[in-house]
Amino acid sequence: MSPSVQTITLFREVAGRKPFKKYIFEPIFKEAKDRNDLNEKKDKYIRIPKGVTSIRDNAFHGCQSLKEIVIPNSVKSIGVYAFKLCKNLKEIIIPNSVINIGYGAFKGCKSLKEIFIPNSVTSISEQIFYDCKNLKKIVIPNSITIIRSYAFYNCESLKEIVIPNSITSIGDRAFWHCKNLKEIVIPNSITSIGNWAFWHCKSLKEIIIPNSVTSIGNGAFTDCKCLKEIIIPNSVKSIGNDAFYSCVILKEIIIPNSVKSIGNDAFGNCESLTEIVIPNSVTSIGDNAFYRCVSLKEIIIPKSVTSIGNNAFSENTNVIYE
Repeated sequence: MSPSVQTITLFREVAGRKPFKKYIFEPIFKEAKDRNDLNEKKDKYIRIPKGVTSIRDNAFHGCQSLKEIVIPNSVKSIGVYAFKLCKNLKEIIIPNSVINIGYGAFKGCKSLKEIFIPNSVTSISEQIFYDCKNLKKIVIPNSITIIRSYAFYNCESLKEIVIPNSITSIGDRAFWHCKNLKEIVIPNSITSIGNWAFWHCKSLKEIIIPNSVTSIGNGAFTDCKCLKEIIIPNSVKSIGNDAFYSCVILKEIIIPNSVKSIGNDAFGNCESLTEIVIPNSVTSIGDNAFYRCVSLKEIIIPKSVTSIGNNAFSENTNVIYE
């Protein structure tokens, strides 16, 4: 298809020079099934040919000149690392014919700012948007049931994400180092929050954990430096190691009587924590669980606790045993 041409006439008077015309062309899209059809240093705009049903593994891996791609609605699957390290890819529209997006499909696409996943997609694989540092917004459709491990790892520009109530679990390191993520609502369909799921989400101010969640993984909210308050529902049975480690402005937390164990370093270095109630359901408190909680002046240990780890409390905390 021949491109349309828009002519913009720019007039200027510079030292008696004549006015000149600048021509701006619509980009020409080249048809390509994979990188073998491309000049990887020159081709910026491509169109997958109609009739193609799958984009194979590593199809455009490392095509750094690629800026935009059009996928036809004949495509049903996008392969493993299909667009990995396409560092200049800014826009891609996934048609509603796509059912599966493979492992690390857009990993390292550092210029990708926004993407819409259609509700035909049933699976988001691990590392799908790993290190997409400029990704600001994404809408997950309610056809997805799991956010897998490392899915949005180091998406440091991500400010907003809507998790639908079709999701049942958030994988390990799913939102690791999403440092501009300010708020997230976890639907009551979620039963588990993976290890290090929100590690170093340092702008996260509020998070509501629904009463469907039964476990909070190791390091789930480590280093969430803006987190002031969190309510743990009475469905949670265990709080993992480092779960809230170094949440430095967290002042108060209520542990429900469903919790049986508090992991190592679970609240370590929560230096603003002034009050915490340990229910009589808890049987074990791990190493360094409340270590360096310098504002915690007193804590009452119920009779149910049979095991307390090394350095569980700061030296200035008055520990009272029932």
